[in-house]
Amino acid sequence: MVTKDPSCGCCSAWADHLKQAGFPVEIVETSDINRVKTRLGVPQALESCHTGEVGGYVIEGHVPAASIKRLLAEKPQAVGLAVPGMPVGSPGMEVEGMEPDTYEVVLFGPSGQRIFARYRGAEEA
Repeated sequence: MVTKDPSCGCCSAWADHLKQAGFPVEIVETSDINRVKTRLGVPQALESCHTGEVGGYVIEGHVPAASIKRLLAEKPQAVGLAVPGMPVGSPGMEVEGMEPDTYEVVLFGPSGQRIFARYRGAEEA
């Protein structure tokens, strides 16, 4: 399930990325997305524009499907994964003619936060 603001287009593009990777996607739109983030335990510093839930984990922001698949395979003790902000080139944030950002996928939970993966655009760095 992906919860997003009704006016956000990049969230729909990220959901399409997940569908192409084989994930079933249900989109729920709400103008009170912050309440969802709080309920699911997303740290404010890791927030992005949409929040997903899969396999008992929270997926915050433009997390690449490959990292979600790895998360589900490894099953670490964590709340979930996050890509803070909206990095250019991340899934759903592709901008033609712009160089992709290098960004981190953060694993977060009760024991803190750590880098789970690093990407430059769609490619793991």
